[in-house]
Amino acid sequence: MEEVRVFPLTCAVQNYAWGKVGQDSEVAKLVVGGDPLAVIEEGKPYAELWMGAHPKGDAQIKDNRIAQTTLGQWIAHFPASLGSKVKDTFHGQLPFLFKVLSVNTALSIQAHPNRELAAHLHAQFPEHYPDNNHKPEMAIALTRFQGLCGFRPVEEILGFLESVPEFRALVGNESAEKLQACMGDAVHTSQVLKKCFTRMMNCEKKVFVDQLNMLVKRVTEEGAAGKDTSSSNGDLLLRLHSQYPGDIGCFSIYFLNYVVLEPGQAMFLGANEPHAYIYGDCIECMACSDNTVRAGLTPKYIDVNTLCEMLNYSPAPTSSKIFPCVQDASDPCVTLYDPPVPDFTVMRIQVPASMKQYTIAPVDSASILLVIEGDASATSAAALSDVTLRRGTVLFVSANESVSLHVTSQSGMNMFRACCLL
Repeated sequence: MEEVRVFPLTCAVQNYAWGKVGQDSEVAKLVVGGDPLAVIEEGKPYAELWMGAHPKGDAQIKDNRIAQTTLGQWIAHFPASLGSKVKDTFHGQLPFLFKVLSVNTALSIQAHPNRELAAHLHAQFPEHYPDNNHKPEMAIALTRFQGLCGFRPVEEILGFLESVPEFRALVGNESAEKLQACMGDAVHTSQVLKKCFTRMMNCEKKVFVDQLNMLVKRVTEEGAAGKDTSSSNGDLLLRLHSQYPGDIGCFSIYFLNYVVLEPGQAMFLGANEPHAYIYGDCIECMACSDNTVRAGLTPKYIDVNTLCEMLNYSPAPTSSKIFPCVQDASDPCVTLYDPPVPDFTVMRIQVPASMKQYTIAPVDSASILLVIEGDASATSAAALSDVTLRRGTVLFVSANESVSLHVTSQSGMNMFRACCLL
């Protein structure tokens, strides 16, 4: 019998506590869209949808003609489906993990190690660092998406050191003055910034909890009196403190850029880039790894020393954190998000309402397609029968296969596709 090389997937859901709850979650809505029989529990968080072959969330194959039950098993049997370059470069593994995130409360302040550090951490502490791979990642907003990302320009940090005495108390006068003194000297600035951040992160618990309580009390009182609390980043402070009371991570808002992505905008998080997602829904794609070094806004394992040692201490404005996407030269419906790492590329495919026939072009890589909006009937020589696409459908497409869509929805289609363009 001929081998089926294009097939739908049922993907793993992660119910992490920070996720949006029940039907409020984009993840839950996509799950029900893809499988009308799925049951969504109203009080339960639906945080992440994992579309890929990671052992902690290997997708199930939704095609009873296929002997293997999961995508990981199937790729192990048919590694040529990855594309020859991808197969050789990534040793027969799907190199990326594609996700949808629905964030209700902030995720931990974290960074992901580069390959070298990942191998070292995994060897030393396998219980905390489960694999030896790096984890660059990209987030593309589905709804207005808020996060912290990278160190702010030094002028902004100095501004907070002036206007937030509780923050200055943790960093210390001496470090604050050194930071002021090295303005304009990039190398020196990075070194001093590292000292300032490390000093704050290593503060004794009693000291920072007292300062945090004083700060929250002051900002709350100023807000109640109708004063502008923006010089203390008051709104964000109170929000994070309500979610993680007494957590050192609440002070990170004075060091890190507050980034707001509008739908379709992206941010790329390379190795060692400090970040924390705060609220909203996004598509995320990353190298296939689950390694995270955390240091605040979390009940999980915290590794302050590793984090402070590894971070990229290059200050840069918020605007530099928005990752530019480009129009695909060969297809006006496709927008490319192509990061500076080989592991993954994401395409956004927007088929206008006027177009009833559309072909998803072949690429020399296995890819995973997610339908966000719209309905279509999909045919492919490699599917052997039609597949119905609707909101929430996830389709695995082997390398060098095309898929023809007959669009049936009145408003066109919006889809995202992850692949590896070497």
